[in-house]
Amino acid sequence: MTHTERGARVNVRRADRPGDLGWMVMTHGEIYAEQFGWTTEFEALVARIVADFAADHDPAREAAWIAEVDGRRAGCILLVSGEQPGVAKLRILLVTAAARGHGVGSRLVEACLDFARSTGYQQVTLWTNDILASARRIYEAYGFVLSDEEKHHSFGHDLVGQTWTLDLRA
Repeated sequence: MTHTERGARVNVRRADRPGDLGWMVMTHGEIYAEQFGWTTEFEALVARIVADFAADHDPAREAAWIAEVDGRRAGCILLVSGEQPGVAKLRILLVTAAARGHGVGSRLVEACLDFARSTGYQQVTLWTNDILASARRIYEAYGFVLSDEEKHHSFGHDLVGQTWTLDLRA
């Protein structure tokens, strides 16, 4: 699904090409180290999430997307089944610095939620950290509600983890 946003060609597609999954891991590691000083502990977490998806996802219920801006990878997102029936998890939303301001994050979340609705999920949850304000604004715009917060020390920093929930039946 290609769209022109502020002079840039934005395309959101399934993450099904060689290198897509590796790009997700590498780019998360690089961007979060540069912007927030997070350690490779974060990249390892993303690698586990992506590896679990690659090894054992149900294509009828789980999917991954890549956003491209002018033909170059610029963002990603995953939707995987949660622990409870009818609940999905939105995972690893990322938009590169060069692609920000082109609606890439919103387009990725929209693709993810459209898929969740079409496959019959009743609820989508996600875990993030409170310092990720841009992502949080996207989640709030789509109707996610903060359902839990907890302080933790991860990725070399003291952080506040947040769980957000969206009821798709509303």
